[in-house]
Order: sequence, then C-alpha cells, then structure tokens
Amino acid sequence: MRLIVLSEEEITQEIQELVERELRKGASNSRIANLLDLPYKEAVVIIDAVKELIRPDVGENIAFTFREEHMEGTIEKLLTNSAIVKVDWDNSPNHLNDLMEERTVVNFKDIKAFLKTFDMVQDEDALKNVED
Repeated sequence: MRLIVLSEEEITQEIQELVERELRKGASNSRIANLLDLPYKEAVVIIDAVKELIRPDVGENIAFTFREEHMEGTIEKLLTNSAIVKVDWDNSPNHLNDLMEERTVVNFKDIKAFLKTFDMVQDEDALKNVED
C-alpha cells in the first residue's frame, strides 16, 4: 500500500486504513476527525488525500455486493460517491438478472475489490511469440 505524504507530514498506513474504512462505511468528516483526534481542518486534508487515493477510475473492473451477493462489473462513469457500472453477467449470479438492468449504480463503499484485467491484444501477441 502506498503511503501519502502531505508537505513534510506522512500519513501512516494505520491512519490511511482507518480513514478508508470509515469512508467506506459512509462516516462524516467530523466523525473521522474525532477518531483521528485531529482538528477538523487538518483531518479534512488527510481525508481528501485518502479519497483521491481510493477513488476508482473509469474502465476499472470491480467486485461489489448487491443484496449480499458477489457481483462483478466495469466502471463506466464516476459520480461523487458512486459509479455507473456495467454488470459482467458471466461472473455474477444470473438470478439477479431479473432485478437489475445491464448497468447499475454502485456506491464506493460497496466495492469489495479491484480486479486485474489483461489486454487481450498483448496476451495474444505474447502467445504467438511463445508458439513460434
């Protein structure tokens, strides 16, 4: 995990994990400031830095939960605290297909993992090189 450096001060991994955990729960900035035992203005600087670090990008594949079920999809658009995600039905429970559209809104706190993807063109080129 990458640590954040603000001016001369370093945000420790422990602080970063606490802020990230609380943000995923939907805690307010004032609650996080209280947990960090810092003045509100100082805490907001740390909170904003951690938010930027954990904010997903468009095109990332994610694992998330919906009604306690594991689902996967690709982020198509970012909103303030959520993302529009195209559901990957090959890796998600088909019985939920009746409840959801092809795209859904996923709160950042419901993202459980960022999934690694491979560039198929590069993979095919690598296979050709191995076969030759």
